[in-house]
Amino acid sequence: MKFYRAIFSIILLLSMMMIVACSQGEDDATDGTNESTDAETETSDEKEADSGDSIVLKVAIQNDDTPGTQALIDAFNESQDKYTVEWDALTNDSAQMHDQLLNSLTSGSSEYDVISMDVVWAGEFAGAGFLEPIDVFMKDAGLSKDQFNAGSMDSGNYTGKQYTLPLFPDLGLLYYRTDIVSDEDAAKLENGDYTYEDLYDMAENYVGEDGTEYGFLYQSKQYEGLTVNVTEFTKSYTEIEKGLEMMHTFTEASFSPKDLLNFTEAETHTNFEQGNAVFARNWPYQFGRIQAEEDGVEVSVDQVGIAPLPNGGSVGGWLLGINKHSEHVEGAWEFISFAAGEEGQKVMSTEGGYIPGFNALLEDDEVLSSNELLSFPGFQVALQETIARPVSPEYNKVSDLIQIDAHKYLSSGEDLEEISTSIEEVTKVE
Repeated sequence: MKFYRAIFSIILLLSMMMIVACSQGEDDATDGTNESTDAETETSDEKEADSGDSIVLKVAIQNDDTPGTQALIDAFNESQDKYTVEWDALTNDSAQMHDQLLNSLTSGSSEYDVISMDVVWAGEFAGAGFLEPIDVFMKDAGLSKDQFNAGSMDSGNYTGKQYTLPLFPDLGLLYYRTDIVSDEDAAKLENGDYTYEDLYDMAENYVGEDGTEYGFLYQSKQYEGLTVNVTEFTKSYTEIEKGLEMMHTFTEASFSPKDLLNFTEAETHTNFEQGNAVFARNWPYQFGRIQAEEDGVEVSVDQVGIAPLPNGGSVGGWLLGINKHSEHVEGAWEFISFAAGEEGQKVMSTEGGYIPGFNALLEDDEVLSSNELLSFPGFQVALQETIARPVSPEYNKVSDLIQIDAHKYLSSGEDLEEISTSIEEVTKVE
């Protein structure tokens, strides 16, 4: 009996030892698996950095006739040793650039880490899943939306997520004749303390002075410029009926040209520059034409004032985003946060003459001295009040429908309620 008890004890002891050994083996295996997982989750940027090689970032930005973009890239490359940006200068033809980027992104290519986008492409690219959201990056970097141009940020915000930062903004402005408009009215305009109804009254009051023929000019032809102006008159589609009705009132005004419904930017700047209009809505390039005394310009810079539009000016310009398929997402963020931040935007402004999208630079003396427009108080107010066109994954379709409906109403003055409802439906973002 004692013999069997001894045998049983030995067997029990051996079993326990085997269990312990197996347990330790599993622990060792688990530890090995964790180490393998940790190694696998190490980012490609960290691996390349560990190897001692500089990580190359490919950025797709349109060609630049100024030194601004190259100076920006040089400044970034000199700011650190981890990354080296290489610039693929794409065409300045917006439609061709859009198609080139779309082909690359649709294929899932990682050839570009950072892409530059017209403000109206952001919704399309984000909706298609081509862009990396940057909300977490911004939070970790201590950046907030209100540090950047408002309209630019709204243009890159799709379904509540932020996908872009501004490379440089553009915006709609009100130009007015300082030698015609009273100081009191000029102060209201520059402070943004007026409505489209007030503008109508001023246009009616001042037209005819100093040989002017028209009170207020803007873009009403059935093209993208009409979508821009509908955005402004309707306060980003929050007051559609009111805005369209006001546009029709201007269309029918005695101080408006009979062919206002065919006006683009070109007809607008030509008439204002030749002294034919008291007020005109246009982009900053018009000031550049007047300042440079281009052919046909008859008004001088000291006859021109700048003011924000009553509901804010539609934002234009370009944005930077991260390719979802980039193999260097962290590096791409480092570049766009530098380019859109204080240092990068100062380079773009002082070297390229671009409008800064980083708001703090609106008080920077060096930046202010680099662009005369920035010295206009009304322009500074306008920069703080930019608004975005509809952000949609099908922007071209949305814009086309807005143009068709708005032009139909402006031409006839009929079916306001029906057309307003139609525009409201297409501008909703699901």
